[in-house]
Amino acid sequence: MLKIIPLGGLGEIGLNMMLFEYENSIFIIDAGLMFPEDYMIGVDIVIPKMDYIEQNKSKIAAIVLTHGHEDHIGAIPYLLKRVNVPIFATPFTLGLIRHKLSEHQILNTAELYEIDINEELKIGPFKLEFVRVSHSVIDGVGIAIHTPVGLIVHTGDFKINHRFLNNKETDINKFAELGKKGVLALLSDSTNVEKEGYTISRQEIADKLEDIIKKTTGRVIVALFASNINRIAAIVEIAEKYGRKTVFNGFSLETSVSIAKELGYINISEDAEITVDEIDNYPQDKVIIITTGSQGEPMSSLARMSAGIHKQVKITTGDTIILSSKFIPGNERAITKIISNLYRRGADVIYEKISEIHVSGHAFKEELRLMISLVKPKYFIPIHGEYRHLVLHSKLAKDMGIARDCILLAENGQVIEFDNNEGKLTEKIATGRVLIDGKGVGDVGSSVLRERRILSEDGFVIVTMALDEETGIIIYGPEIFSKGFVFPMKTGYLLEDAQCVILEIVEEINYGVENRIQKLQEKLKRALRQYFVYTIKRRPAIYPFIIEV
Repeated sequence: MLKIIPLGGLGEIGLNMMLFEYENSIFIIDAGLMFPEDYMIGVDIVIPKMDYIEQNKSKIAAIVLTHGHEDHIGAIPYLLKRVNVPIFATPFTLGLIRHKLSEHQILNTAELYEIDINEELKIGPFKLEFVRVSHSVIDGVGIAIHTPVGLIVHTGDFKINHRFLNNKETDINKFAELGKKGVLALLSDSTNVEKEGYTISRQEIADKLEDIIKKTTGRVIVALFASNINRIAAIVEIAEKYGRKTVFNGFSLETSVSIAKELGYINISEDAEITVDEIDNYPQDKVIIITTGSQGEPMSSLARMSAGIHKQVKITTGDTIILSSKFIPGNERAITKIISNLYRRGADVIYEKISEIHVSGHAFKEELRLMISLVKPKYFIPIHGEYRHLVLHSKLAKDMGIARDCILLAENGQVIEFDNNEGKLTEKIATGRVLIDGKGVGDVGSSVLRERRILSEDGFVIVTMALDEETGIIIYGPEIFSKGFVFPMKTGYLLEDAQCVILEIVEEINYGVENRIQKLQEKLKRALRQYFVYTIKRRPAIYPFIIEV
């Protein structure tokens, strides 16, 4: 019996992680993170809960990565700390992994192996073939998994480019060959199932960028994702074509470019690249800066430029800023703030809402239909997307002729079983999200987030008071201290009256009552909460500190 177990990525964007299990062997496809949602105050990143992996540690044979985006590789350091098994990835993805593991100081203990796309990989009872796919990061692959019960095809994140079919595009011929062999199940990327038609080609975006750059008489600054090597390479070519020097600025971008240059994915002559410190040595119309911050990240290079605090780059009238990326939901406010600040400094800003300068890395509807028609699976399993995406992809598969009973709509933790050429959804295992805050892993939960939300919205009030141990009489306080709650000079009466509330509570709970201090603290919290809601309609966190001396 083959088990396919998604631990993340089915019901959300990000956290992609899936297990393939047969008898005593398990291998893992991807281990991604998700960036925190608005309510996760103070949280840095989110990773999938890995209890099932911990429970089956002896069975884990390998980790196979489809591509180098954070939602597919970001949890690797945390996974390796639980189970150190070989990792297989394509060259660029492996370069990113090496850098990531080095930051976590576990590179020396990791087993890293490079995938040759033309060779098969044997992992226990599984035999893996790799299929090149086009995505917004280079070196992406789909995986054909030969299992004892049949052939399973996992697309990875993909799109199908019809304008230029070369060795960098999705290998539709290979997918068609797999379809001829007989595919038991297709697991297909659902992210853009809501989009009609086809994605536009990378070349069309490159042509649009070239048209903008050649008409620009001042300095050009392009902000994009650090992993979008194809677009960075295209901008480098455009810069050289029009006699502009290229500057790479931003830590993550410089890291990605360095790896890509080593692997030959970016070719730039020595005299065509300058450092950020050399910008002022050249006329502004002879410089292109490629940088990070297209999502409004607070400390990114573009954010610092827009705020006027970047040490080397000062935005001036005549600069053209191109945000060559999609506005990711949740980031709109931060992005628009940066755009407004750039306009205030005299720059011209070009972004997706006013010009077509970005293409998605995920297949639109017609490409998803084409994938199903090429692979011709018996069973269809939508993956990578929020629940609505999975449902819509299931409907699309049904319209393509896949039988209703052969469409397996699963969510995280839902075990998908295949036995004797039959597939079904069975038990559910425990899954969830682990919050990473600084060096803490999983030590922030719902109660901590709730406290942070209260502190961020209404502040806190601290009450300190000392009682005589023998008589129970107040010998110090009550002292009231607040932060983020009220401005004392404006509402001094509020805290003064709160002292009266506290004194009444102390009188109500007589000296000698068992657990008097604990009861005082509990009653003070309730009474002050009611008082503040009644007088000012605010709900600060209340912390009473009472001691006996």
